[in-house]
Amino acid sequence: MKTVIIIGGGIIGLCSAYYLHKEGHQVTIIDQSTMDFGASYVNAGYLTPSHIIPLAAPGVMKKGLKWMFNPSSPLFIKPRFNADFLRWAWAFNKSCSVNNVERSITAIKDINIMGRDLYSEIKQEERFKFQLERKGLLMLCQTNKMLDEEIKVAQIAKNEGLPVQELSVPKLEQIEPNVEFKAKGAILYECDGHTTPHIFMDEMKAYLIASGVTFYKEEKVQDIKVNDKKISTVHTKNNVFKADEFVLAAGSWSNILSKKLGIKLLLEAGKGYRINSERNLGITMPTILAEAKVAITPMQGFTRFAGTMEIAGINHKINTVRVEAIANATQKYYPNIQLSKQEKEAAACGLRPVSPDGMAYIGKSSTCQNLTIATGHAMMGWSMGPATGKLVSEIISDKKTSLNLDAFHPDRKF
Repeated sequence: MKTVIIIGGGIIGLCSAYYLHKEGHQVTIIDQSTMDFGASYVNAGYLTPSHIIPLAAPGVMKKGLKWMFNPSSPLFIKPRFNADFLRWAWAFNKSCSVNNVERSITAIKDINIMGRDLYSEIKQEERFKFQLERKGLLMLCQTNKMLDEEIKVAQIAKNEGLPVQELSVPKLEQIEPNVEFKAKGAILYECDGHTTPHIFMDEMKAYLIASGVTFYKEEKVQDIKVNDKKISTVHTKNNVFKADEFVLAAGSWSNILSKKLGIKLLLEAGKGYRINSERNLGITMPTILAEAKVAITPMQGFTRFAGTMEIAGINHKINTVRVEAIANATQKYYPNIQLSKQEKEAAACGLRPVSPDGMAYIGKSSTCQNLTIATGHAMMGWSMGPATGKLVSEIISDKKTSLNLDAFHPDRKF
């Protein structure tokens, strides 16, 4: 048995704690927040083996530059004269390549399938009540150009063994008979699932507390001491923590803490927004509005509209222009659905940690022997959460990992 301290209490931190506890380790979680808001609570709740293309793909940087002057664009990269941002932007630009996509596809698919299946295992084993459905995911397209692009991605997914089909508008109307569409067609990924995030998070926290995992909320890590390539102590304002092993799962704040260890973890915060509607809107299928990059999820008791990737540093300011963009896109695809002023005013945001190549960092850095890094999942942290937690547990328990982690190595070069 080892004593393990996890820095970060989001989906990655909680799942790491869950599997480490199952292996018999003594686990403590430290988080700077109240642990009831942020990216783990406001995401679209998707479990997405279908999302096989990393964020850093050919043409994305070009689009980002074009959209830089459009505050309502799906991807907004705010230029800043900051050394960390400039290094990240340079590496991101280099990573927007065919090679990056080709070497990432199988790794992304495998960890997403593992994550999806582990949600089912956790629910069954712990008798959790959180929503978990496997209806699939629709990619809804309004233009022939986008439909052609999505058909190409669907073919890659088919080649990877994922069940996927193209849907005509009449077929789409059969699947979603209670809403009016404005679309040319859709792709249906039958392999995907969806959840209601805050319910899972609440159940997992309650389980961990009942199991003896210790929580320190509103404890910001101020310093980390290292001796002989090993973390000796972690310091917050009120406490000094010692342990055999440490996990860095602090999301968008991970690179700030990694600097204290001499690790250059290239990472930027990608802000996403969500609007909830408790009205019965007739939507029963998780759907991505392909051109607008807006995700719609029928959750437990409400429908969630989520979207945008705003890379503009660490802040939780609500940009109303981007909230309006999500609402406007929804009405463009579903002419009869109009989100209300109150629903938009209650919008929330979360920060997703984005690596330059769109791949998570999972594993040990050569710089620090008793640290396991688990961050940088971009838009797929929720989908990959349980898989990442299990992999972290396997690393710390000195077991053979369930997946090859070369593609996720924290020391990889860009």
